[in-house]
Amino acid sequence: MASMFRILSASVSVPSPTSLAHFSNLQLPCLLTSVSNAATWTYTTLAIIFALLALEQSVYRYKKKHLPGDSWTIPIIGKFADSMKPTMEGYMKQWNSGALSALSVFNIFIVMASSTEYSRKILNSPAHAEPCLVYSAKQVLLPDNWVFLTGKDHVAYRRVLNNLFTHKSLGLYFNIMDSVTRKYIKRWLADAAADPTEKPIMMTVRDLNMETSLRVFCGNHLPDKATREISDKYWAITVALELVNFPFALPGTKIYRAIQARKVALAWLELAAKRSKEAVSQGKEPQCMLDEWVTLLNDPAYKGRKEFSDREMAMVVFSFLFASQDAMSSGLIYGFQHLADHPDILAKVREEQNRIRPGQHEKPMTLEDLDQMPYLKAVVKESLRVKPPVTMVPYLATKAFPISDTYTVPPGSMVIPSFYNSLHDPKVFPEPDALTPERWLDPENPANKNPQNYLVFGSGPHKCIGIEYATMNIAIVLALASELTEWEHVLTPRSDKVQIIATIFPQDGCLLKFTPRHA
Repeated sequence: MASMFRILSASVSVPSPTSLAHFSNLQLPCLLTSVSNAATWTYTTLAIIFALLALEQSVYRYKKKHLPGDSWTIPIIGKFADSMKPTMEGYMKQWNSGALSALSVFNIFIVMASSTEYSRKILNSPAHAEPCLVYSAKQVLLPDNWVFLTGKDHVAYRRVLNNLFTHKSLGLYFNIMDSVTRKYIKRWLADAAADPTEKPIMMTVRDLNMETSLRVFCGNHLPDKATREISDKYWAITVALELVNFPFALPGTKIYRAIQARKVALAWLELAAKRSKEAVSQGKEPQCMLDEWVTLLNDPAYKGRKEFSDREMAMVVFSFLFASQDAMSSGLIYGFQHLADHPDILAKVREEQNRIRPGQHEKPMTLEDLDQMPYLKAVVKESLRVKPPVTMVPYLATKAFPISDTYTVPPGSMVIPSFYNSLHDPKVFPEPDALTPERWLDPENPANKNPQNYLVFGSGPHKCIGIEYATMNIAIVLALASELTEWEHVLTPRSDKVQIIATIFPQDGCLLKFTPRHA
């Protein structure tokens, strides 16, 4: 051990002062310097983040000014979490906070209007605001769809389409509606005979509504396979048009699936437009809306635009599907629920049917029959008031919008007219939550004295173009169902709670039991 120590000692030399001087001049990495640089970057990054967050809050408060709403917005996401699962209770809280109120979602500043005055002002101010629907709308419906036109272009296009909803055209559509509705009622009764337990009608009513719309719009120019495929895929479009969604069309997202569904639908609808043009050129009588349109364009007396491509016509039909499918489905489902929950009103509907069409329940209804049914029309109008399918429509402020004497909506903001409060104003609709069709039958009733409050179909240049079509379809289905069936509404704790997708539905899907009314 001692010898080993001596060997090690002999091999070790003491550094000279000169070598130590050289050593001291070596440039070695310094751990402390690295730590200092990392800390500087961290502090700088944090300072930038905090500055941006502070700027976000400052901008929000500057835009909000005195409007009701949160004093501070949640950083970056704002009200995104609430928007992902919206509730009527949450919306009511926002609406009731003030005639105008503010919020932010992902740095999109939003002004919510809840009074009739401000909602109508937004809807009737095309120079300051235009419909933007939802962020994903242009991706799904396509940016060159006519629904996104504004100004003179929109007016001119709409003038052409108004010709598709004349009383004569509605009479043609009425026959199709009656036929499809009877087909589905028979199916519902057959299904109920095989299994008498209650079933949600949400999707079955959607199927009825989709086939009705496709047959009215396209007739037999669409094969049965097409109506099934479009109907099956259309739900993907519905859920992609919720108020808030992941904004990018990545595979697997709602918007991506909606775009694929739109491609399928448009391919079929273009084929229908092509076949319609061929049928009309062969001298065949109009059998659907496309035929009515093509016939109009070929009329020498018609002075409007003459040329529409198959794609343009297909996009118009697709926009009509978008406008009608979810809103009419919501209206129909709540119509069934309301009549089941108010047997006295259902009895009056049946009494009117028997008076106008005694013993003719197997005979097709006509538009002339419906014109003699004021109570049924009042029921439809009141049901849509109590549960309006669309509670709000997003608009975009295209410039600074002086919406009131004390507040101007900043340009680029979303401004949303809400309809629920207008439709439940107790001064206009006493007992606003009650289903009271009689209010529409009395000319002196405040409901009839204040038509500005009935915003179910909007107002202004973008007011729903198919009001008569939509109310007529709901009326036909409820009339035929009341004549041909009995239905029982099975109540659950969620029956009166609202599910908000693109439109509103009962959370439990409306559980009904159907039985035949006539042997």
